[in-house]
Amino acid sequence: MGRGGRVDLRQLKAFERKLAKLASGDFERFCEAAAKELAARLLGKVIRRTPVDDGTLRRGWTAKTHAEAESGSSKNAKEYAESLGVQKQGNVYELTVINPVEYAQYVEFGHRTRNHQGWKNGLFMMTISADEVEQQAPVILERKLFEMLRESFDGD
Repeated sequence: MGRGGRVDLRQLKAFERKLAKLASGDFERFCEAAAKELAARLLGKVIRRTPVDDGTLRRGWTAKTHAEAESGSSKNAKEYAESLGVQKQGNVYELTVINPVEYAQYVEFGHRTRNHQGWKNGLFMMTISADEVEQQAPVILERKLFEMLRESFDGD
């Protein structure tokens, strides 16, 4: 017959609290932060690929709000990405990155010349940048997830 013994459950209870903390809302914040970081990286890449000309097209990626336009302030790519709202649809977190400049799509995909005698090839600045971020995303997300788990389990 076995003897009675003592079991110290304090560490198990502490582990349970940390898991509950992760399940409660940290994961939601993690997903939003990850989406914003990927959007900031995308914006950084696409802005660098956008031709300057008079600067309108390049500034279009971080378009000013009306209040910012009046005050003369603008945002860099990271600040702009942080200000974007993340929409959650099911298990998908979405951010929309657009350039509202009316001729942006023509620079992206190409267009006929003014005299309609030739074709100006597109620069595919958004397409190429999105592909690059998509390839880098698993490594970026793995690093962010590891940081979040380390903070959750090392903290307290």
